Amino acid sequence: MRLTGIDLNLLVALDALLTECNVTRAAERSSVGQPAMSASLARLRKHFDDPLLVREGRRLKRTPLAETLVGPVRRALVATEAVLLRSPAFDPRKDNAAFTIMAADYVTMVLLRPLLESIAAEAPNVRICVRPVEADFADQLRHRAVDMVIIPTELAGRRVPFPHEPLFTDRYVLVVDENHPDVGDRVTLEQLTSLRYVAFSGGTVSPISDTELESLGVHLPVELTTESFVVALLLLGGTGLATIALERLARELAGTAQLRIVECPLALRTIHEAMYWNPRRDDDLAHQWLRRRITDLARTM
Repeated sequence: MRLTGIDLNLLVALDALLTECNVTRAAERSSVGQPAMSASLARLRKHFDDPLLVREGRRLKRTPLAETLVGPVRRALVATEAVLLRSPAFDPRKDNAAFTIMAADYVTMVLLRPLLESIAAEAPNVRICVRPVEADFADQLRHRAVDMVIIPTELAGRRVPFPHEPLFTDRYVLVVDENHPDVGDRVTLEQLTSLRYVAFSGGTVSPISDTELESLGVHLPVELTTESFVVALLLLGGTGLATIALERLARELAGTAQLRIVECPLALRTIHEAMYWNPRRDDDLAHQWLRRRITDLARTM
């Protein structure tokens, strides 16, 4: 085997490009600038004599050759990491590390944002990229396209047969503008179904609240949809709209967005957020450190 003249860093770039199908996100994933990632793509295109990513509308799509490379590149990168990146120790004060976490913007606000604040001084060379939860999160975790996934155990079910750590629980509440004229301290089921709602929609994973409401035979009149749990709450101020949201996020934004939290008259179940990871990362000291920091912070919640 001869690897003369081959830059193994291109393997990292190729994996990021094939996973993200977006130069900017691939650059963020690899902790490099967009010009550097664009240069890597140009070198890869020349090496394979193939464009690899082609524009289709506003998006980039993998070419047939690129599709055949996804699995082999991921396996090659995992094997390379196992050989070259094994370290006898990890010092967060000095060492470099980059992690990709898949989590909803809700988790980003209530857990990961405080995490970044707490480790900023402790680990100045650690970079964290947060991606939204996608329908194939189990496969991405299996192939180590992401380092960990933080989702409710109710959503993961048996689809994620990987090591996991419970983090925190939360419950659903009704949220309205603090001066909503039609909502008092409590609402009846009749009042609940007469309000106009902002709902989460368009994501690849449906929120648990939708499933719960459907099982109870309750249909709320939706006037506006958004792909962000955070944005749904920020849209309520100064309107007659309402939303069903998780309490921790609602309390995080209540003061800034001038919101009021009201008990929901429905028996919606509590959710249990947990952190999942690939068992191949069990002995990775940097990964261990991040898992420990996340679980320690979750306990303070």
